[in-house]
Amino acid sequence: MSKNVKSILVALLLITKVTQAQQRDSIVIKQVFQEIFTNGQSYSNLHYLCKEIGARISGSPSAEKAIQWAFQKLKETRADSVWLQPVMVPHWQRGDKEEAYMILQNKKIKLAICALGNSVGTPVNGIKAGVIEVKNFEELRAKSNESVRGKIVFFSRPFPDTVLFGGVAYGMTVNQRSMGPIEAAKKGAIGVIVRSMTHAHDHFPHTGATQYKDSFPSIPACAISTADASILSSALQKEAQLEVYFKQNCQMLPEVESYNVVAEIKGSEKPAEIVALGAHIDSWDIGEGAHDDGTGVVQCIETIRTFKSLGIQPKRTIRVVLFINEENGLKGGLKYAEIAEKNKEKHLAAIETDAGGFMPRHIGFAMPKEQLFKYKKWENLLAPYGVQTIDENGGGADIGPLKKQGALIIGFHPDGQKYFDYHHTENDVFEHVNKRELQFGSVVLTGLLYLISENGLY
Repeated sequence: MSKNVKSILVALLLITKVTQAQQRDSIVIKQVFQEIFTNGQSYSNLHYLCKEIGARISGSPSAEKAIQWAFQKLKETRADSVWLQPVMVPHWQRGDKEEAYMILQNKKIKLAICALGNSVGTPVNGIKAGVIEVKNFEELRAKSNESVRGKIVFFSRPFPDTVLFGGVAYGMTVNQRSMGPIEAAKKGAIGVIVRSMTHAHDHFPHTGATQYKDSFPSIPACAISTADASILSSALQKEAQLEVYFKQNCQMLPEVESYNVVAEIKGSEKPAEIVALGAHIDSWDIGEGAHDDGTGVVQCIETIRTFKSLGIQPKRTIRVVLFINEENGLKGGLKYAEIAEKNKEKHLAAIETDAGGFMPRHIGFAMPKEQLFKYKKWENLLAPYGVQTIDENGGGADIGPLKKQGALIIGFHPDGQKYFDYHHTENDVFEHVNKRELQFGSVVLTGLLYLISENGLY
């Protein structure tokens, strides 16, 4: 037999094996779809998490209740192992009596606000002062300290309408929320108001974490609804000297012990190689934390339940992690990575689902674009369940620390056009989650875990 003929036969054999593997994978993923859409529990689990437990900010009794509930649910899936991983977390309380109004032509006009997470409270009687409106830090830095001192800084930069993806728009505006109080305090301001992070024009203020630096005063900071932000901005055009009053009595308490919830199915051939899927079990203290990130939590539980119900024995270890304290500290993700490094665990890949329970659209592999061809063939396997592309835009707040340990970081991206309508608001409730879209997400995540476990990373 000639050398050329041998090469052709080897190539044909390889193509045959790849084709057979893809056919096998397609059959398994179809079985996953049938199981989840026939016997799935993600939607009923989400209902319980939202309606019986509700908002679950780190350090709160409801967060502890959610942790114990999730631990029990994962036990019921018959996972090989389920355990709690202790984590010290911040304990911030919002308090009550949040209120705000602006004084325009001697009239008090009520404004919809909510304190930013980790913010300090105002004095007992609130604060009332003139307002300096800016769109960004550069505008603020250009102003004299004297013009800002004793004022409330109003960061009014909106989500850009022409940006295609909500997550990108969020990244372009969120620094005014996270770092705004620091920048304002540098100039002598006594308070901060931030336009909510959303395209939606409504009366729901969006909370979210903010930060302080010890070298500058910690000043109270709140978010204002987009509708009221527009009203305030227009009023300042008419009466630049108007004053705003706001009051909030939030406070940061000492750290408390909490837990990550971890469950796994041991791999049959390469158990030391871990394929992880993560979501965060904490939420903000307003709303029910449905899309952020209750949907991710129940999808994680559903993947383990589905593997066990179908009797799928993964070649590599499948692990799900429900992280605590993603919202205002990332302590759960940091602790998990610390323990993984200490135990010399090998995470082959880590996937994060923290973008809502909408229809799956994209999967992002954090790797150079030219290497993606290795995984592009999985698009065809997952396309029937909503996935349009596998691209290089991988990431995740809780799984990020695993990157330096060699894990491939993978982001799960559902359709994000409505996510920031609900994100961090009292409007993030169970009723805004579509059952079928949630289930499609569970199918894709289970399928992706299976594909990596079965095939490894090429």
